[in-house]
Amino acid sequence: MAQQPPRNRQELYERIQSTSKEEVVLEEMVRLGFWPERSGAPGDPRDEVHRKAELQAQIRALTTEQSRLGNLERLKKELRKKRLAESKRKQKETKERHERERVARAEAWKARKAKEILFLGRGVSGGLNQRTPDAAKLERQGLPKLETPEVLAQALGLTVGQLRGLSYARGVSTRTNYVRFALPKKTGGMRLISAPLPRLKAAQHWVLANVLEKVAVHDAAHGFRAGRSIVSNAKPHVGAAVVVNLDLKDFFPTVVYPRVKGFFVKLGYSEATATALALLCTEPDVEEVELDGQRYFVAQGGRRLPQGAPTSPALTNLLCRRLDRRLLGAAKKLGFTYTRYADDLTFSVPKGGTGDVGKMLRLVRFVVHKEGFVPHPEKTRVLRRGGQQEVTGVVVNDKPGVDRETLRRFRALLHQLEKTGPAGKKWNGSTDVIASAVGFANYVAMVDPVKGKVFQDKARALELKYGRKTVMPPRPKPGASPKPGAAAAPASAPVPSGTAGSEAPKSEEPSDPSDAPKKKWWKLF
Repeated sequence: MAQQPPRNRQELYERIQSTSKEEVVLEEMVRLGFWPERSGAPGDPRDEVHRKAELQAQIRALTTEQSRLGNLERLKKELRKKRLAESKRKQKETKERHERERVARAEAWKARKAKEILFLGRGVSGGLNQRTPDAAKLERQGLPKLETPEVLAQALGLTVGQLRGLSYARGVSTRTNYVRFALPKKTGGMRLISAPLPRLKAAQHWVLANVLEKVAVHDAAHGFRAGRSIVSNAKPHVGAAVVVNLDLKDFFPTVVYPRVKGFFVKLGYSEATATALALLCTEPDVEEVELDGQRYFVAQGGRRLPQGAPTSPALTNLLCRRLDRRLLGAAKKLGFTYTRYADDLTFSVPKGGTGDVGKMLRLVRFVVHKEGFVPHPEKTRVLRRGGQQEVTGVVVNDKPGVDRETLRRFRALLHQLEKTGPAGKKWNGSTDVIASAVGFANYVAMVDPVKGKVFQDKARALELKYGRKTVMPPRPKPGASPKPGAAAAPASAPVPSGTAGSEAPKSEEPSDPSDAPKKKWWKLF
């Protein structure tokens, strides 16, 4: 096909530049008929023109390349520029790939965290990948299998995230699962109570009802058991020739997290489930600090049983089973009777029997230390027939009873209440004297039903006449640390020791937390 003539000067220049001037002239001469078409014969001038144009184009390309290659610095600069551009491209691709992978991992981790518990804090998460329980052992004991922490969360009615929040072991946190306050001890000083908040308390109650209460406790234990009391603990020692009382120091705090976890593993639970259960039932001592207007709760030491958790009393009873077996065996061998009420150990020599008290005490201290507890150095008493013998506040010389001096002062209190009313009077430190009187009358009736019936009738008559106070104590804020010497609600029902009796009428005192209805200290919250 003939070449179209150029439409303007620019097209002509472009054709000449792409081929050569001779070839353009030749093509125009052929188009205009001044030169014949290519004949195909050897030596055709048109072929020579084309060949010459090709050679000239190659020469120009070689000249350009020679010029480019001859300038080494320019060549190096071009290569560096090319490599830098390639490197940036690869870096961008790598960064985009890594970001996609990171987002995918984060999404996968988030989805997995919603379904599984994989980490519960430093130092406690090592066994969370061991998820095989001893199903046969659990079935023999009638315990729920709870194969994994996720199954535990479902049984507790919690999401996996909620269970993680309740059991996570934090060194420093801006939140806490406990309300902390102080209660005065009967023997002086203050006892720190850690009461769980509602969600954690409900979980602990479930563990108590469905796991701990289904495991058999040693028969020598009388504390925190249905059908047992301080009276059942005292009765085996009635009429004894010698009564020996020992206390264990820091009973609940002595039981630490590894011991609680080991107990759940021994029951047959997988290490993962045992970890979650033990974390639910333990808590470290916490110090509250403020930094830049933000409150922080800083863990002080390891986790241990908190005084105030519903699970702590049952766990101590179960963890003391071997202690009870060893002490009972030692007591029988030396001619003693043995019972335990929480941290109060009692040994007695039956009337007419013989027993080496010194040898018994040495053996008891040895066993107690071997079992991981510490005898209180100031709370060991040896009571003989010549004086008043008490076991957990109950007089046991001849029969279970309340000491005469306390009953005398209580009779005097009831007489004053009948005569002048409750204004300005106290009993056992409580200004709600009517409620305290009713409670103490019930206590006397539990120990000695015959004497107690008379006191109950009088106290109930006074209650009908005067009623009780209805002022409730202010509830402490979560995590609030008790102030030294601050007033706190009294523990449990009226105690038999009677450290405070009726007093002469005084001016009305302001209400304090002790005006609340009496509850066991571990059930206050």
